[in-house]
Amino acid sequence: MRTLITGIAMATALTAATPTFTKDVAQIVNNRCVVCHRAGEAAPMAFTSYKEIRPWAKAIRDAVVNEKMPPWSADPAHGHFKNDRRLSPAEKDTLVQWAAAGAPEGEPAHLPPAPKFDDGWSIGKPDVVFDIGADFEVPASGTVPYKYFRVPTGFTEDRWVEAAEVRADKRGVVHHIIVFMLSPGEPQGRGEGGNMLIGFAPGARPIQFEPGTARLVKAGTVFNFQLHYTPNGTAVKDRSYVGLRFAKNPPVRQSIVGRAMNFAFKIPAMAPNHEVVSQFVARQEITLDGMAPHMHVRGKDFKYTAVFPDGRSEVLLNVPKYDFNWQLSYELAKPLTLPAGTRIECVAHFDNSPNNKYNPDPTKEVRWGDQTWEEMMIGFFHYSVAVNRPPTASSAGAGLE
Repeated sequence: MRTLITGIAMATALTAATPTFTKDVAQIVNNRCVVCHRAGEAAPMAFTSYKEIRPWAKAIRDAVVNEKMPPWSADPAHGHFKNDRRLSPAEKDTLVQWAAAGAPEGEPAHLPPAPKFDDGWSIGKPDVVFDIGADFEVPASGTVPYKYFRVPTGFTEDRWVEAAEVRADKRGVVHHIIVFMLSPGEPQGRGEGGNMLIGFAPGARPIQFEPGTARLVKAGTVFNFQLHYTPNGTAVKDRSYVGLRFAKNPPVRQSIVGRAMNFAFKIPAMAPNHEVVSQFVARQEITLDGMAPHMHVRGKDFKYTAVFPDGRSEVLLNVPKYDFNWQLSYELAKPLTLPAGTRIECVAHFDNSPNNKYNPDPTKEVRWGDQTWEEMMIGFFHYSVAVNRPPTASSAGAGLE
């Protein structure tokens, strides 16, 4: 009799300890996954209900064990980031145990409230929305050169933006979108770009600044949308757009996008580990908030290092395994003050050898270019300066190989 009672007690305890979707998994998914895994977003499947997620239980387990999801590429030895997507050990264990137990649903009463998104907007309802101004016909096949769409804002006074979000109308054919600002009387830099407001690419998130910080859009600004279309076998019409939420109070700090770029590199054919460098020099004190490395399919690794005026250096971000499929931004948990004269040095390596399975043609030398089979080397970052100081803190150098 005692053996029977003990067995029942053990079975009851084991059942109670088995994670269920409603009691244990749903909250993890709501916090970590549904921002992308919901209708109309970047992920190819939705995880907003048990019915949707149940067929993917084993795939979720494998992705968690192999640390493929959520995507995160920063070396934990350098820097702390407030948007760190890595699951905690407890979250990993819960998902793995749930899948191993057959992915039980659990009691409906235990299901937590689902997160709310305003018409798909992660930033909440925007104050204003601008689309590209026309329906662009994306062909079913072929190569589409970068397309630019100039859209007047109609702003008659300067506006401060505290949050912005770019949304691809037809995600299946849009690789990336960058919204540049063409402000009256300001130099626009290289090419057709301009000063950057916000970008979208796989893995990128909207921008939402801390209270008191905002990005300036000057009166008379024209938004210049850069779109990279990748035909997928079906002809469609795209009309992508950006939403802005304005600051309710005058900001005390202005957020600015910086770029440490190298246009002059030449990656030799068959080179397995070609190094390219670039740098940025702060001409006055700035506060560094985050970084976002950018390369194409030959990109191998990317490192940011701050070299201070006294000679001291600090690795800010190291991405040892760069993945073109996830264009991630790394937001510092504690913004870093960089005194005037500080250099941000970027070092990247490219694999142009046959060992790179994504390499289109290892027999060719590779230079800067827009298309995926060409290459880029950009150390994006964003920083802030006091609003009562002129935003002239940057010097984005092309660097030398």
